[in-house]
Amino acid sequence: MKRILVTGGLGQIGSNLVPFLRNKYGKENVIVGDIREPSDDVSPFVKLDILDKKSLEKVIDEYDIDTIYHLAAILSAKGEQNPQLAFNVNILGLYNILEVGREFSLERIMVPSSIAAFGPETPKDNTPNDTVLRPRTMYGISKVTGELLGLYYWEKYGLDVRGVRYPGIISWNAMPGGGTTDYAVEIFHYALRGEKYVCFLKEDTVLPMMYMPDAIKALTSLAEAPSENLIHRTDFNVQAMSFAPKDLVEEIRKYIPDFEVEYKPDYRQKIADSWPRSLDDSAARKEWGWKADYDMKSMVKDIIKNLSRKMGVEL
Repeated sequence: MKRILVTGGLGQIGSNLVPFLRNKYGKENVIVGDIREPSDDVSPFVKLDILDKKSLEKVIDEYDIDTIYHLAAILSAKGEQNPQLAFNVNILGLYNILEVGREFSLERIMVPSSIAAFGPETPKDNTPNDTVLRPRTMYGISKVTGELLGLYYWEKYGLDVRGVRYPGIISWNAMPGGGTTDYAVEIFHYALRGEKYVCFLKEDTVLPMMYMPDAIKALTSLAEAPSENLIHRTDFNVQAMSFAPKDLVEEIRKYIPDFEVEYKPDYRQKIADSWPRSLDDSAARKEWGWKADYDMKSMVKDIIKNLSRKMGVEL
């Protein structure tokens, strides 16, 4: 990897991935691409619409890109509000990325998948890596499509496409972008402001979750894994922790005892109910040595420490 393009580089994951990659490969070798304009200086930056293939081709050529981390996507909850947009961005946009990768013989394309690829028929606990995929959301459908397209381009064209199935991603330095597990990020901001939080999922809704440092570790470790070690390519389960909203609230109250929470499930509950509670990630562990660093307890401690400092809150 010499020159890297990160699409969706201003998003929740992208804004954490870019500094990591720049620290490793150099600032000028990691290009941020996003359809939005940045509020801060993140140069080198290109305004990029992944549905505009000619613009993609121009960026690849101009910056001599050999690797793409493709993060631009419409997430699960927002995707259900506008499924047509989710289809266009998540499927047609990915097709453009893969075609550009094929045409320019790129070295590698990293395309995250998601637990949204699973559906109600999937085993809920210790969900196997290879199992039934029958999602009921446009986001989930687009992720299954992405896994299969990536594998197709690898087998037919030798384009090295890889991906992990992300669980809910939690961070303190970037807000979420419209997913079903966003509560696990929002809740810390309310707690530190001393405000009551209204959770949109039931208190006992257990879902797989992952702290942002582990999310970055998972994707970049897979990117660097020797190709000959990989049996799977685009669909690795990665497990870090699983918990319900009430579990997270209990842990937060160890630091903020009077934190109040009310539960008012909305349309996102149905989405969450179709997802697994935990994942079997033995394939990732065996094929490229995956292991998470954070559990819920250590994650909450780190978030409270960093976010309270950022918000100027003394505990």
